[in-house]
Amino acid sequence: MKKDTQVKLFGKILDNPIIPASGTFGFGYGFADYYDINVLGSIALKGTTLNERYGNPLERVCDCPCGMLNAIGLQNPGIDVVLNEELPKLKKVYSKPVILNIGGHSFDEYIEVASRVGGNPQILCIELNISCPNVKEGGMQFGLDEHLASKLVGEIKKVSKKPVLVKLSPNVTDIVKMAKAVENAGADGISLINTLVGMRIDLNTAKPVISVKTAGYSGRGIFPVALRMVYQVYEAVNIPVVGMGGVSNAFEVIEMMLAGASAVMVGTENLLNPFASKEIIEELPLAMEELNIDSLSEIIGKSHRV
Repeated sequence: MKKDTQVKLFGKILDNPIIPASGTFGFGYGFADYYDINVLGSIALKGTTLNERYGNPLERVCDCPCGMLNAIGLQNPGIDVVLNEELPKLKKVYSKPVILNIGGHSFDEYIEVASRVGGNPQILCIELNISCPNVKEGGMQFGLDEHLASKLVGEIKKVSKKPVLVKLSPNVTDIVKMAKAVENAGADGISLINTLVGMRIDLNTAKPVISVKTAGYSGRGIFPVALRMVYQVYEAVNIPVVGMGGVSNAFEVIEMMLAGASAVMVGTENLLNPFASKEIIEELPLAMEELNIDSLSEIIGKSHRV
């Protein structure tokens, strides 16, 4: 029997739940040199701000056991270049709608970026990055304060013609409280988790390895933490949850969906292996066969029902 890998997100049917996470797949078209990226369910684009950003000074990446640290700092060419140059390049090699991840230093910057998106048919939704631990102003503060987060989501909903997917930080005392706050403010969906805050110290210099001292820890080591938070948030809200955090194979995708994820983003694994998302998609029907699953959409949140 043919396995059904389709899922629905914001009224759109995705061929499968696999979405490369923002910041791990660039603007997508670069990976078309390796394989036909149309196999992907969707793509979350590199985080975009109002104006061009260089990001943090070097060093800003560091290998760690079971993962990596990064403090890139939202390096990007700015929203106008993304809309007028990057998206047209992607459209030549990818026919499906994508997720535009946006960040900012202030309410005004977030709002301006969201308003410029308009009804662009190439964009499935806006992923509101309120949680990136690499940005000193704006992002971290919004992601840690439920009142600021709620206010921001409310303002974005006033101008956005696209569904708003709010990306939550795990670096909070109560992830459920934050999830419910943004849902009440009008969020159309929640994605989680973003990176955990971590650091490394150079034993020879006694200085932090990363130039801005702390950075976002991601990779296989955070999967159990991410899974727990997806499970908790799914139980608390009535909007779709997109799970991510340390996913490296098809069985972990299924585990995320059992916990409540409607779709699953693959992040650091793409940096280790450019074929990672493609290989996971190819493995999904085999994993479904082994676990006696006929349809992925039917298992979303199943662990809450048994």
